[in-house]
Amino acid sequence: MPTPFDGVPPQQSTADAETATGPRPGPHRIRVTDPAPVTPAPLDMGDDATAARGIRLTSRFVTRDGRPWIPVMGEYHFSRDRPERWERELRKMKAGGIDVVATYLLWIVHEEIEGALRWDGPCDIRRFVELADAVGLTVMLRIGPWAHGEARNGGFPDWLQALPLAHRSNDPSYLEHVRRWYAAIEEQVRGLFRTPENPDGPIVGIQVDNELYDDGFHLATLRDLAEDVGMRASLWTATGWGGAQLPRGRVLPVYAGYSDGFWEESDTGWPAFGVMHFTYSTVRDDLTVGADLRDAPADARPGASLGGDDPWPFVTCELGGGMTVAYHRRPLVDPDDVAALALTKVGSGSAWQGYYMFHGGTQVQGELSSTQESQATGYPNDVPVRDYDFFAPLGTVGSQRPHFHKLRQQHLMLSAFATELASAPAVIPVQRDGAPRWAVRGDGRRGFLFANNHQPAIAALPPVAHVQFEVAFDGRAVTVPSQPVTLPAGARVAWPLRQRYGGIRALTATAQPITRFETALGTVVLFAAADGIDLELQFEGVDPSHIRGARVRVDDGVVHAIPDAASGVGCEVIVGDTTLVFLDRETAESVWRGVIDGRDTIVLWPGSGWFEDGFRAVRGAADAVVHAVPPLRDAPPAEVAAEGTVFTRYALPGGAHPIRLDVPGFAAAPIAPVRRGGPAGRLSAPTDQDFEHSAVVDVSLPAEAWDAEQSILELEWTGDVVRAYVGEELIADQFWSGRPWEIDLTPYRSRLTSAPLTLRAFAWSPTSGVYVDPRVRPTGDVPVLEIRSAVVRRVRTATLR
Repeated sequence: MPTPFDGVPPQQSTADAETATGPRPGPHRIRVTDPAPVTPAPLDMGDDATAARGIRLTSRFVTRDGRPWIPVMGEYHFSRDRPERWERELRKMKAGGIDVVATYLLWIVHEEIEGALRWDGPCDIRRFVELADAVGLTVMLRIGPWAHGEARNGGFPDWLQALPLAHRSNDPSYLEHVRRWYAAIEEQVRGLFRTPENPDGPIVGIQVDNELYDDGFHLATLRDLAEDVGMRASLWTATGWGGAQLPRGRVLPVYAGYSDGFWEESDTGWPAFGVMHFTYSTVRDDLTVGADLRDAPADARPGASLGGDDPWPFVTCELGGGMTVAYHRRPLVDPDDVAALALTKVGSGSAWQGYYMFHGGTQVQGELSSTQESQATGYPNDVPVRDYDFFAPLGTVGSQRPHFHKLRQQHLMLSAFATELASAPAVIPVQRDGAPRWAVRGDGRRGFLFANNHQPAIAALPPVAHVQFEVAFDGRAVTVPSQPVTLPAGARVAWPLRQRYGGIRALTATAQPITRFETALGTVVLFAAADGIDLELQFEGVDPSHIRGARVRVDDGVVHAIPDAASGVGCEVIVGDTTLVFLDRETAESVWRGVIDGRDTIVLWPGSGWFEDGFRAVRGAADAVVHAVPPLRDAPPAEVAAEGTVFTRYALPGGAHPIRLDVPGFAAAPIAPVRRGGPAGRLSAPTDQDFEHSAVVDVSLPAEAWDAEQSILELEWTGDVVRAYVGEELIADQFWSGRPWEIDLTPYRSRLTSAPLTLRAFAWSPTSGVYVDPRVRPTGDVPVLEIRSAVVRRVRTATLR
């Protein structure tokens, strides 16, 4: 497939930058000058300038209540989860740094039978939006009518799909149905839209349709229809990828970036589009997203900026929070892939970080059919009947995965330093093979330096030696580090350049800012040290004698300091009334921020948790420690000796031991029939009829498995496809890709106390044409079907106040 990027992105800012023919001797250099002033974005949207808590768009960034804001948006499909879980999972999203929850309204789920609209139970969009509001989130409604989302017919009900009309067009017969659908949505969420009369309304944005590439007139009509039936919002969006022809000024284009794609062919290793998302670039549009559903590949005219010169902010809605799988192709995205891609987009100028998915889900079982995308319904791909986990930061069962914590660290930075970051455009030197990939977001006086040396394992980048950067601002140049270093493989950094922190006029550091807060003793700023790169601080306008906790030297008016302590909670450098704390990577990923007992509180907790009437820490099997500032005061755990002067440290007992199950092995290892189907002739998943001939094993659950707030079965297995049944009900399935399989058993407790969980599975075939990551793909010449371990994780929490 053609891609807009083949090594040197177009439209790079290259003022005084290096040439593309080879590295210059000495530092990698760039000049960052005072940018052009921001102007209002030429879009027909945004709140009135006088509106309370108004949301507006400039040519470079978003503002909220008149101040720069970098929203963080996460996708969570309410109808693909149980309503009794919504509040807890929304609280987890909020604790992960999400500001805006995006959600699809899948028409087929609400009106599978024509005229029988459902808004009850898991279809209750009003309750979901109200819960989001209650936990402090705003909402982006993706109202379709066509959604994709790996849904049957793209979300169209079968009855609509079968009608003899021009779907996704201005055909009056089609629009009549859309008007009725939109009116039904509006009736459900009436009073929840953000309007001048309702400035606290949680619905701040509405997206019309999805991945419609060639009919901007229709997208404009959809917005008109939505407004005609009473919908209002601060922002109106449409997906801009694939070279989409959008109605200029009527919708804000939103973009995507994935580290891999299930939609590629089974003989594709790492897709060609991948490199553009790990390289700094002003290019916004990835032409390949969803390309398998198009009649012809997207192409761009020579010299096209692909969004790079748009006079509105760079907004994303689908940065891959993971990646789902299809039967023929099963990517194995790593947590660091997600984190590196996200930070690269920030360094490329992103003004709005939107993730798809941020929370996994379960495909709905309808009254008439299953609701997943399949070759049987005209798609190129078969996806699982139930599984839509997506390896999201928050899994289907609510597990907070490693990239949840890695992203939370980034989101804290975007929240705390939005004013400094949002207003600073990206200045990007030519990206050259063998040289560091880097960029600066700056305003001519100060900025942030971004560098990325991470790509997925299949195309991992090697260390880069002799790395040093020189950034020339107006009136002052900064060289960092002061001596060349080796940029480790897998490194990703965002370093402050001449940033003001508390009483420090200008600080440059080889550490990434996390957050800042005030204490009785002054300003505290938390940083994350970079693995494999020595900590170094450069102060301007600071008397060296006022620095404590570091070794200092003065060079050309700049004070250079090396902290005395190794990175960690006790690594403090104090300058007057400002304390800088430099955390190691693991501790940096344990930083949480939220309200406890009415007070803004910083918590260091290395496990899972969320804020709900305090901080709900998920206990582990072993004893652990938790740090907090300000100190806990309502029956806190036992206090223990702390490191440093900022945090109070507490002991939190463990005791939530997992239960290991003795699961019998499969008696046979049958291989699923090999078929191809769909318009692309791709490998097809086994059918319900095929599963009548699958291997079967029963899993019995002991009584102690239910001694928990939530009981999660985790299976480590190898094979092809597996399904889990309670009686005759299919509750979960998975196409094996090397990941553990998690099943929330809690909703089935009463049934599983008297009956087993039944697993039906097919073996991995040694001749399989399915793509599975080479790191985990079996190499033997016999079929493989095995369960290596089965564990029930018992979720128990402690509330800290």
